[in-house]
Amino acid sequence: MKPIIFAIGDKTPKIHETAFIAPGAVVCGDVEIGENASVWYGCVLRGDENRIVVGAGANVQDGTVIHVDNPEIGGVPTLIGENALIGHKAMLHGARVGNGGFVGMGATMLDGSTVETGAMLAAGAFLTARKVVPAGEMWAGMPAKKFRDLKEGEDKMALMGSAHYVEEARRHRTALAAASD
Repeated sequence: MKPIIFAIGDKTPKIHETAFIAPGAVVCGDVEIGENASVWYGCVLRGDENRIVVGAGANVQDGTVIHVDNPEIGGVPTLIGENALIGHKAMLHGARVGNGGFVGMGATMLDGSTVETGAMLAAGAFLTARKVVPAGEMWAGMPAKKFRDLKEGEDKMALMGSAHYVEEARRHRTALAAASD
């Protein structure tokens, strides 16, 4: 089994040669995936209407869905910064995650929302349109609101996680190659 990667019209995915796209992932349209980034099993990155960028070293974990609306109806791209961590089964729609930003498992981000560099959106949180999680804060709840300031070192959790996922992607790539022999 391989990932499904395809163009939609003139919108063609651009995937760095060192990026890991797991089997079962779907990447289509105007999607750019950077150096050492990873997109895991069962993810859907659908750039049919607008742009999606996954920065270098960032990881988009299993079951995550990323989509965007057409700019003609006010849609904005989904931009995931370098070394950002997007937890399992997250949903991002026209959202932005800064470098080293952290989006917890099952969290949702709506159009124009932002998790800044060094900020954290807790697992299961629902960040409504155009809300911003500032650096140094953790937001949680439905709808998400400030839960607390991050403790010392917590703002680096995504950086540690992304480094782990770069290595994990290498292990999976090797295991998948051995399985296909």
